[in-house]
Amino acid sequence: MEAELFIWAVVFALFVIAEVASVQLVSIWFAVGALCALLSAFFFDVGFLAQFAIFTLSSGIFLALTFPFLRKWRQNRVPVSTNADLDVGESAVVIEEINENTGSGRVTLKGVDWSAVPAVSGSVIPKGSIVTVKKVQGARLTVVLKQ
Repeated sequence: MEAELFIWAVVFALFVIAEVASVQLVSIWFAVGALCALLSAFFFDVGFLAQFAIFTLSSGIFLALTFPFLRKWRQNRVPVSTNADLDVGESAVVIEEINENTGSGRVTLKGVDWSAVPAVSGSVIPKGSIVTVKKVQGARLTVVLKQ
C-alpha cells in the first residue's frame, strides 16, 4: 500500500509540475485524477487496478465538466498583436530605390533599416519617398507609395 501511495504522489507531483511549466491547462485534469487515486489508496483498501480506474474516470469526468468552459474562455480572448503587426499602416522613408526587377529596396521605419518590396508588382519607388507599410514578412516590408 505504501508503494501505491508513493506512486500516486509522484504522478500527482509530475502532473502539477507539467501544468505549472506549460501554463496551458494540459495536465490539470490528470493531476486531479492522480489526487483522487492517491486519496482512494490512502482512505480505502482498493487494489492498484481500482485506483487506476478511479484515476481514469475522475480525470475524464473533470475534463468533461470543465472543457466547455475552457473552450468558451479561449474563444473570448482578444488576440494580441505581435510587434510586426504594429508596423502595418506606419509610414517609412525610402533610403534605397525600391525596384522589384533589380531586387533592391530599403526603407527606414522608426529608426530601423528594413528590406522593402513594392506592393504593386513592377513599380519603382524612388529614394526619399514616403511609403506606407502594407505587410511585414520576416525582415522584409511590403510597401506602397503614400498618397
